[in-house]
Amino acid sequence: MPREWDAKTYDSLPLPHQQWGKRTLGRLSLKGGETVLDAGCGTGRDTAALLDLVPDGRVIGIDGSSRMLEQLRVKLADRLDRVEVVNADLTKPLPITGQVDAITSVATFHWITDHAALFDNLAQYLRPGGQFVAECGGRGNVALINAAVEEVLGATDEKQKVWYFAGVEETTERLRNAGFTDIEVSLLPDPARLEPGEQLWSYLATVVLGSHLDRLPEADHEDFVRSVAARLPEPVVDYVRLNITARRARP
Repeated sequence: MPREWDAKTYDSLPLPHQQWGKRTLGRLSLKGGETVLDAGCGTGRDTAALLDLVPDGRVIGIDGSSRMLEQLRVKLADRLDRVEVVNADLTKPLPITGQVDAITSVATFHWITDHAALFDNLAQYLRPGGQFVAECGGRGNVALINAAVEEVLGATDEKQKVWYFAGVEETTERLRNAGFTDIEVSLLPDPARLEPGEQLWSYLATVVLGSHLDRLPEADHEDFVRSVAARLPEPVVDYVRLNITARRARP
């Protein structure tokens, strides 16, 4: 099941996601009247940017976290006439009508372990020739943090893993099998440096380690986060981003 988030704290942090969003949306070619699906829209940061790109169009924002969507509604309160807000699982049939002109996603797909089902499902809602641009954690992402977590908690059973960081080859194959063409997939190391202490702890707790914290008693949360942070060689989140550009194949 999609996890819930501390949406207000998430929005207050210095997120590298802002740059990821700019890079990803920059790969779209839009005329201004399209309908775009924001897959994993979160609190609406990239939804707002999409609305600027389609002044005569609309955006469908989909997320599995109701708290994130509540924050989106607050943030975009004066623009909701052009936003359809949907709480749904991206690997299952979506409660939307018709097909969209483009699909974009930023920092979401690594939370979904079945990428074959994800791409198959999204392809159904993208018109033939429609654009698909996305980025997420890729192979090697947060390897140092994962190692620190294992030092603190011990090795994690495969069934309990909270992330899936795919590589170029399997992603290309899954996109092709789902009916995409003009496929470009790459990995980009993109480390994010934070201030040591409170900023690092808050970032780890809110953005990176939340799924681990969900499984621990609340009384252990602070010690866990600080223990993981103390094992990092520097206050850096060692991100590696998987970038995707493709189009839905025409008949």
